[in-house]
Amino acid sequence: MSYIQFDKTKLINLEYSLNREIIRSSRSGAYASTTIVGANTRKYHGLLVAPQPGIDDDLHVLLASMDETIIQRDAAFNLALRKYPDGNWNPKGHKYIRDFASDPIPTQIYRVGGVVLKKELLLVKNADQTLIRYTLLDAHSPTTLRFMPFLAFRSRHSLCKSNIYVDSSYREEKAGISMRLYIGYSNLYMQFSKEPAYVHNPNWYYNIEYIREQERGYDFTEDQFVPGYFELPIKKGESIVFSASTQPVNPDRLKALFSREVKSRIPRNSFINCMINSAQQFVVERNRKADLVAGYPWHAKQGRDTFISLPGIALETGNHRLFRTVMQTMVTEMRGPLFPQSGTGQNASYQAVDTPLWFFWAIHQYTLRTSDYTGAWKLWGDAMRTVLEGYIAGTAFHIRVNDLGLIEAGDRGTALTWMDSIVGGQPVTPRNGMAVEVNALWYNALMFYSFLAEKNADELEQEKYVELALKVRQSFREVFWNHRGRYLYDCVDGDFKDETIRPNQLLAVSLPFRLMSDEESRQILDLIRTVLLTTRGVRSLSPHHPDYRGDYVGDVRQRDLSAHQGAAWPWLTSHFIEAWLGIYGAEELPFVEKLFALFDDAVKECGLGTISELYEGNPPHRPGGSFSFARSVAEMLRIYEVIKRFSNANSDNEPSEKTEIKRT
Repeated sequence: MSYIQFDKTKLINLEYSLNREIIRSSRSGAYASTTIVGANTRKYHGLLVAPQPGIDDDLHVLLASMDETIIQRDAAFNLALRKYPDGNWNPKGHKYIRDFASDPIPTQIYRVGGVVLKKELLLVKNADQTLIRYTLLDAHSPTTLRFMPFLAFRSRHSLCKSNIYVDSSYREEKAGISMRLYIGYSNLYMQFSKEPAYVHNPNWYYNIEYIREQERGYDFTEDQFVPGYFELPIKKGESIVFSASTQPVNPDRLKALFSREVKSRIPRNSFINCMINSAQQFVVERNRKADLVAGYPWHAKQGRDTFISLPGIALETGNHRLFRTVMQTMVTEMRGPLFPQSGTGQNASYQAVDTPLWFFWAIHQYTLRTSDYTGAWKLWGDAMRTVLEGYIAGTAFHIRVNDLGLIEAGDRGTALTWMDSIVGGQPVTPRNGMAVEVNALWYNALMFYSFLAEKNADELEQEKYVELALKVRQSFREVFWNHRGRYLYDCVDGDFKDETIRPNQLLAVSLPFRLMSDEESRQILDLIRTVLLTTRGVRSLSPHHPDYRGDYVGDVRQRDLSAHQGAAWPWLTSHFIEAWLGIYGAEELPFVEKLFALFDDAVKECGLGTISELYEGNPPHRPGGSFSFARSVAEMLRIYEVIKRFSNANSDNEPSEKTEIKRT
């Protein structure tokens, strides 16, 4: 039995099956995504969503879906599922699905009378190409398959409407056709492993609805273009491979290509293997550069997410080359001491105070695993120095080092930390001034840079920043320690000290260079465990606070109000576990192992084989945000390595039976 598998009873229950989505991507930047029953519930879903360098180099939905119809004895059975207005689902092909499995690739089994058809989906690793293999497992009479492609040719963030500009012409290709609906787009090549009959019958299908976009408060109705249909006879035991690609292919090689791609996949037969697979899906390698996608289906590359995710995605999977390439790519995009937080080129935004400081943390993680102090200094020493000097001198967005040696940043209307949701032009969580995690990262940046300079015998650089680091350590405790509450203020701006209990203080005790004493660290961690820790991550706000929003529902405004006002974030769990074991020791392994094990169910409840961006702060902690998030996946891999490291160090000791996880 597959690690991730659903039977007929779950698949035909649309309330259940439409909430479970699949995502597959290629290193070229393309992806395919839909639900386990093949119904697209988002504008972001599609069987081939690929970069379009001729338009904006962003991702565009080319092939939205494919209607497969089984024809036998002049009777046709359409396997597709699509929603139209007034709750009308047509066709209703989900009633024929008997099984779904995800190991090693998404596989559906359909039964129509005596016909049993298997459908398998994958993306070619290094190409903008989707492959679907259809295998007729059983049939008692001649069987034909009909394929009707639904085309969109639009940005993944927008919707298609019927228009007079569509180019309905096609070009015959070997075992298929190619089309380009609009000028500037790549051609879409639709080819089969055997010669099909093609009937050109161009038509629009109107008012296709996306229920997830409707829930999110966006436009949710689309028209899609169907050029015609393909028909192929298929025999019992035969397989036919369909290819959708931005380049022509040799149909004679499609079967071998499919088999070769399947063999290269890591089995999704355990939680950790799911994380390894998922981690690879965020990597994009183009034009000798490498980037990380922050999350699917709508996020693009983001600087903060890149530096937080890269150690887990690259180092914990042993891909040191990828780590170096991504870091070098980011360095080439620096503007003064700042890295791009979002966008690229002329459209890049550098509005983030913590992103350059996560750059230091990522390099520190690299040296902890490789001991390559010389290489790190040669590759990134100049960039680190640029950040330090730039922050000390002062830079954009009022980012500067004050007389206390601490970093303060921002002004009214800006959101420069990771809690960056803005509603109505104003930050949901205004954190101007001195933010606690920013200064914890600042202290670690100074300490690590000094350490690396010493390792490379650069005494002048080492001495230059050690003194400032000691000043930061003293000022940090004086400014942020809440003597009455016995925890850290979240933000300090002049005379204002924010006593809100948030998880940001966690970084002061989880980062490699800890700022707090053992006793203070225990008090902070005990508070976080009691108030913020859940089975799906660490809450962004105490549930006792009047602004707490424990449910992540509603339109974009309501969700943005919830994201950092109560939602639980999985990526913070790694920092909690690392700090907890660092303070309490290996005898607490049973506690953190149980906490980690609770994420096992998460890979089966939303994005299959992956972890969502956030979860509701209230039980049962339903998933929200993007259904596959790089930070979440990367930090699961880091948790696994942290637990393994502590387990190995404690292998001769008897396990403790000290604690139980409560579903808070």
